[in-house]
Amino acid sequence: MGDRTAFFYGTLISPKVLYRVCFGDQNAEKNPLHQFRISMLNIQPAILHEYSRRRVKDCPYPAIIHQKGHTVQGTYVTGLTDGDIGRLDLFEGEGYLYKREKVNVELVVEGGNKREDEEVVMADCETYIWMKGLDRLEEKEWDFEDFRKKNLKAFLDDNSEWDGKCRCRYCTVQ
Repeated sequence: MGDRTAFFYGTLISPKVLYRVCFGDQNAEKNPLHQFRISMLNIQPAILHEYSRRRVKDCPYPAIIHQKGHTVQGTYVTGLTDGDIGRLDLFEGEGYLYKREKVNVELVVEGGNKREDEEVVMADCETYIWMKGLDRLEEKEWDFEDFRKKNLKAFLDDNSEWDGKCRCRYCTVQ
């Protein structure tokens, strides 16, 4: 079905956010119309080397930047369609806040770290790299658990249809 792959490191780590963006429904796994498409997605842990994840100032979402000696944990998703990528581009502000680029991630084997006699499995995919400047990022790393507790509910608000525009202070002030 879909042959696109991506690495997500922020809000899209949450399957509910991913489903809301790609299918317009945070509870897509319960919707018979979406269940087949969801079954085509494979989501697994992955690590992006030589990048760091930072908090975007005054925003609930992160950014990644190239930074030697750092790693970013996230998810590697296969089975995405061109339509999914188009919706993800809108969500991510591709071309305005982020640039979609090809990267190579290390797939995390089930059960955590690999044994010494196992090879590292790498995979090519796309991800969204911050393009607005370091002055708009905090030094502090973005934390998914903090996002989940404080902001996830707003990202999943069923009272508003996602129109591809962020309403945080940073994006509305420009």
